[in-house]
Amino acid sequence: MTSSRQPRHAPPFHCPFCGEEDIRPHGEDPGQWRCGSCTRVWKLSFVGLAPAASDVAGVLMAAPANEHSRLRALVEQGSRDLDGAGPQEVLRWADHQFGAALAIASSMTDAVLAHLAAHSAPKAKIVFLDTGYHFAETIQTARAVAASVALEVLVVRPERTVAGQDEEHGPRLYDRDPDLCCALRKVAPLSRALQPFSAWAAGIRRDDSDSRRDTRVVHWDGERGMVKINPLVHWTQSEVDDYIAENDVLVNPLVSDGYPSIGCAPCTLRVAPGQGPRSGRWADLAKTECGLHA
Repeated sequence: MTSSRQPRHAPPFHCPFCGEEDIRPHGEDPGQWRCGSCTRVWKLSFVGLAPAASDVAGVLMAAPANEHSRLRALVEQGSRDLDGAGPQEVLRWADHQFGAALAIASSMTDAVLAHLAAHSAPKAKIVFLDTGYHFAETIQTARAVAASVALEVLVVRPERTVAGQDEEHGPRLYDRDPDLCCALRKVAPLSRALQPFSAWAAGIRRDDSDSRRDTRVVHWDGERGMVKINPLVHWTQSEVDDYIAENDVLVNPLVSDGYPSIGCAPCTLRVAPGQGPRSGRWADLAKTECGLHA
């Protein structure tokens, strides 16, 4: 039975603790931030447009080509051993196999995967793609997650600002060529940010959409030459909702406003009752995926 307890939304302002906007860098670490009002400090690193954090994971190195055979063998083992396993077991396996070489991508629709990873894969890093087109609520959810989850959050940005992309490709590229827009602002930045890692995890589930029905818990990401892990693949929306309620997990406030799946603001609409959770993404277009998972 799904709990009726209300999810904990990220506050709609800037500081994830007091809501004030007086946020400034703190100390010598470029990932440390301090609120001038409540004086709280938290960790939030930037990758891409912020040169101070261009080295995503310190001493971590991308998996060399001669490591691919070993990683592929792990994929076969994981796919066999974890068939039907729950998220905690999957993440513990990932932590054992990859440790700090594991990245966890989050869209910041909620903090379920981040919360699970904090307990079962504590050496991993959270990766959030700041495309420049996000809802304000999504950005604030990312800040709140960084402040409340015991994992470092890497905020990954494209090489060009929105203004720079408009200058090169013209305005509203998302309307004229959404595949190219996603490639520039999502796929390429994520691939660049994942280079220091050997494996990455995402929160996609089989019940998200028809195109995800056959998603495996562990598979080989040939495009990036690394292991891809989907810890939530067997969970239903009801199980996600129960976990949120039972563990007081942060949820993007847009979810309760009719946005069960949240992407960039220009390409995300509210979903009418009875429609699929991803039906508001690229509505009226044949496009169903941004390219990160395909």
